[in-house]
Amino acid sequence: MDPVIVVGAGPVGLSLSLALAGQGVPSVVLDEGPGKEDPRPARTVILHADTAAMAHRLGCTTLRDEGAYFAAWRTMRRSRPARRYTFDDGPAPLHLPQHALTRGLRDAAAAHPLVQLVTDSRLDAVEQDGRGVTAHTRGAETTWWRGSHLVGCDGARSTVRKLIGIRFPGRTAVERHAVAALRTELPWPGEALLHRAPPREATSRPLPDGVWRLDWLLPARGDLVTPDLLVNLIRDTLADWCGGTTPPYDLIDTGVHTLHHRLARRWRDGRVFLAGDAAHLLGALGTQGVEEGLRDAENLAWKLSLAWHQGASEALLDSYEDERRTAVAARLRAADQALAVLRAGGGGLRPYLPGATRSAESLLTDGHLGRGPLGAAPAYAPPVAVREVPTATEPGGAVANVPVTAPDGATVPLRDLLGKGRLLVVLVAPGTGVWDRRHWLGAGLMPRLAAAVSALPVRTDLLVADGYPGAAAHTVLLIRPDGHLAATFAGVRPAELYEAADAVRAGAPSSRLPAPAPAPPTTPAVVID
Repeated sequence: MDPVIVVGAGPVGLSLSLALAGQGVPSVVLDEGPGKEDPRPARTVILHADTAAMAHRLGCTTLRDEGAYFAAWRTMRRSRPARRYTFDDGPAPLHLPQHALTRGLRDAAAAHPLVQLVTDSRLDAVEQDGRGVTAHTRGAETTWWRGSHLVGCDGARSTVRKLIGIRFPGRTAVERHAVAALRTELPWPGEALLHRAPPREATSRPLPDGVWRLDWLLPARGDLVTPDLLVNLIRDTLADWCGGTTPPYDLIDTGVHTLHHRLARRWRDGRVFLAGDAAHLLGALGTQGVEEGLRDAENLAWKLSLAWHQGASEALLDSYEDERRTAVAARLRAADQALAVLRAGGGGLRPYLPGATRSAESLLTDGHLGRGPLGAAPAYAPPVAVREVPTATEPGGAVANVPVTAPDGATVPLRDLLGKGRLLVVLVAPGTGVWDRRHWLGAGLMPRLAAAVSALPVRTDLLVADGYPGAAAHTVLLIRPDGHLAATFAGVRPAELYEAADAVRAGAPSSRLPAPAPAPPTTPAVVID
């Protein structure tokens, strides 16, 4: 069977190709550029627990060396400290330059036998039929490529989106920021800061080796940001934070970022999909466009993997757009509502706007720290309303990263087992953490549960957890390949478990799709000269 064609070699396209490869699906990544990242320390990304875990699973080694976890998050109003948030109850956000993330993903993709990176390849035509997609590129050589599906991860000016005629409406220049990366000493080592002195607003976020990214909110449509203006911003801000005296600093990089809010009308056209900035633009109030793109890739990868290996229903492939577009639209809507409160004062509508009673610092903190409507990991509507027993995770939400034990005896964090294209069934069995596995593999519910799992219509891994937040003993969790909870059961319910698993895959494969594919080839590319 032909590989998946991925257009664009930024963080989203590379993540998608690696996620597919981890599930045995070959891909060809068409990169318009030369295959190198320009170092821009002032252009950074923030990854929260789910996306940082995803990047780690994909083999991105730069997270550890070139990223920094927030030690805490501080807020200030004018010159007075407001609040300080720590991360005792969960992992801290990870902050790193975008070029470092891209480089780490590219290195992992270059080393994987199921990923072929093709540089200097500009897409100029896409054709599709009932069995696949044909793409034409120009560049170092003119070539036709054949794939099972094609995914446009080619940015805000997406050629794929234009070729398939999908509109990209939205708002232009909702926020504008001056940005600088510099090396200096601040009074709060390793801690991020949000400082509001309306109409001014500034943030500082740590990077390794004493480097900081500083942002200043600018008027949406204002004067040109000159070097002198930026230097004055840096000096005044550092002096304000350091007791009136500007400390020595080494200016590394600068820029002006203009943030837009746009959402593609459709994210799927037959065998062609959109992901990342090709499908959506966001970033105001601390929301993270790259992070949402990584979530697109994780959501789409397991569905394309199922289609590639076994065939998938049209409903399952449609669910990518249904779930991800709904989640991003909710994020954009929350940001627009908060902008009305924070930037324009809300006017006479302020009492009726969601979040209007919260402080500006709290609203902004949500986006930066991955909380609430502006920042929390999305929940997807479960395909079946099966929730026989409660847990701390509602069906559709991202599961907690608890330690789990596989039948081979290995105990690892739950998120380490995601991204394999398999469902996960987890039995909550207190005490198994101290038993030898030979004692519990054949005891209690395990034999019946193992038999029920072996009969499911989708490949499934059976795991055991000593505990799960809010779950009673003998609770059974059904988890999607991307780590979202599908259903919970009180004990072993074979018929209900099968029904829920079948609902996760959205029913049997469509008769219009090709027959199941053979084992993946060792050489992924299919080139038609």
